[in-house]
Amino acid sequence: MVGYLVSLIISTAIYALFSLGLNLQWGYTGLLNFGHVAFMTVGAYTTVLLSLNEVPLAIATLMGGAVAALLGLILGTTTLRLREDYLSIVTIGASEVIRLIALNEEWLTRGSLGVANFPLPLGTITQPTIGSKIAMIALWTGIFGISGWNLWKWARRTSKSELAQSSTRESMPTPISPEPPAQAPRFLVSLAATGLGLLIYGIGISALYDYSYKAGLMLVVVTVVALTYWRLEVSVKAPWGRVLKSIREDEEVARALGKNVFWYKLQSLMLGGAIAGIAGAFYAWNLTFINPDGFIPLITFQAWIIVVLGGAGNNAGTILGAIIYWAYFSATRFLPEFLQALHSAIPLLPASIDDARLGAFRIMVIGLLLIILMMARPQGILGKKEELTLGR
Repeated sequence: MVGYLVSLIISTAIYALFSLGLNLQWGYTGLLNFGHVAFMTVGAYTTVLLSLNEVPLAIATLMGGAVAALLGLILGTTTLRLREDYLSIVTIGASEVIRLIALNEEWLTRGSLGVANFPLPLGTITQPTIGSKIAMIALWTGIFGISGWNLWKWARRTSKSELAQSSTRESMPTPISPEPPAQAPRFLVSLAATGLGLLIYGIGISALYDYSYKAGLMLVVVTVVALTYWRLEVSVKAPWGRVLKSIREDEEVARALGKNVFWYKLQSLMLGGAIAGIAGAFYAWNLTFINPDGFIPLITFQAWIIVVLGGAGNNAGTILGAIIYWAYFSATRFLPEFLQALHSAIPLLPASIDDARLGAFRIMVIGLLLIILMMARPQGILGKKEELTLGR
C-alpha cells in the first residue's frame, strides 16, 4: 500500500512541476501553449540519451532543461510577434513533429522500441546507512515544515484581509453589491491542506525508513518541486513578474510604458519550457522506460486541467490542482471493484466495466466537474477573479 501511495506522490509531483511551467506561460503571461508536452519530450530524451553516454545525471538534467528552453526560443522568435492564436497553433504542431521525430529517427531515439536501462537518480543506493536515512528524513521534514509555515502565514494573511474587507463593507452606509464572505472556503482549504500534508509527510517518512528506489525518487522530485515553487514565487512577486501580469492583461499598456513585451514573453516561454523539460527527466526516471507513445497531446491537456482547476496565475493553486487531479484518477481506478460490489446488492446494475469505457468515463466526469467549477468559480479554487479579467 505504501509503495502505491509513493508512486502516486511521485506522479503528482511530476505533473505539478510540469504544470508550473504552463502556469508561468499562460497563467502569468497569457501565452496559449497547446503543445507543452513538446518541452517534456525534448527534456526527457535529452536527459536520458546524455546519461547513457556517461554524462552525470545532474548535468544531463540541466542540459535537458536547456534544450527545452532552446525549443522555446525557436518557437517564440517565430510566433510571439504575431497574434496569440498563432502560438497555440504552432506549439500543438511542434509537439506532434517532435513526437514523430522521436518515432522515426531510430538512430537517435531507438524509435518505437524506446529507451530503457538508463541511469537513475540514487539508483545505485540499495541499502543506505542510518546516517543517510536520517539526512533524507530531515530533508523531508524540512520541506514539509517550511510548507506548513507558509500555509499558516497564508491563512493568517487571508483572514486579516477578509476581516479588513468586512469592516470596510460594514462602515459603508449603503453597500452597492455586498459579497458573501469567503472566509469559510479559505478556512476549509487550509484545513484540508494541513491534513493532506500530514498524511503525505507520514507516508514519506515510512517509505524513506524502508528505503527503495521509488522512495529516493520521491524525495528528489518533491525537493525540486519545492525549490521551483520557491523561485517562481520570488520571481512573480518581483518587478519581472508584475510586468508579465501586465502583459497578460493588456500588452499595449506594457509596451506604452517602455517594456520590451516580446523579450518578456520569450523569457516566460523559455523558462516555462525549461521547467517542463526537467519534469520530462523525472517522467522518464519514474517510468524507467520511454518511447514516443508516452508523450501524447493528452498530457498537455492534463496540465491545462490542473492549472484551470487550481487557479491560473497561482502557483500554490497549480500544486493543489495536481493533487486533486491525481487523487481523482487514483480513486476512479477502483471503479470496477466498486461496480462489482454494487452489482451484488443491486443485480440490475452492470457488474463490470472494460478499460476503454473506464477511461472514457473518467475523462467525462473530470470534464463535468470542470464545467461545474467554471460555473461556480471561474477563476479556479485559489485563483483571483479580479486578476484574470474574467468578470469584465
